[in-house]
Parts: sequence; structure tokens; C-alpha cells
Amino acid sequence: MTKLDCNVTSCVHNAENCCCKQGIVVEGQTAKDKCDTCCGSFDENTGDSFKNLFKTPESRLEVNCEAVNCVYNEGHRCAAEHIGIGGGKANSASQTECTRFKAR
Repeated sequence: MTKLDCNVTSCVHNAENCCCKQGIVVEGQTAKDKCDTCCGSFDENTGDSFKNLFKTPESRLEVNCEAVNCVYNEGHRCAAEHIGIGGGKANSASQTECTRFKAR
């Protein structure tokens, strides 16, 4: 499993810079740079969204990766030991990115 740091505090799944999901999807099938990727599991916390209060934040989780041009992509799974999802106060998935992406 990959260690994940997430600074997308506007995501409903974010708690303590970790994710409350068991796994995420990094999108960016034609990505050539990290700005071409995004967290496909992002859901904006609009204040009236359901926030999962029953799960604990996960610091290690499964990362499915569609960014096939990334050196860490092994069979659509992230093989990096540690990644970050950036985007701060994003209000859509397109405003997030995998900060660890590195082109082949």
C-alpha cells in the first residue's frame, strides 16, 4: 500500500491530511506532467455533504492509477511508497493533482 498525504482540505474524504477512503483513483491517462493528473475520488465538501464520521483517516491505501505515463504506474497501480495529492481548497477534481507523478 502507498502512504498518502492529502492537502485537499475541501474534499469530504479528507481528515487530518489523510483520506478516509480505502483507496483512490488517480486520473490522467495522457498525463505528461503532474498538473495533467487529478484525484478521481475527490468529492467536494460543500457543508451539506455527508461526511463519513465512522471511518478513521487512512495514511496507507490502495492507489489505482490511470496515469500510465508515470514511472510509478505498474499495471494501473501506484508502486510509489509515498505520494501526495495537492489542491488545497479545490472545488473540482480537475483542481487536484498527484504531486508524485514523474513522466517515464
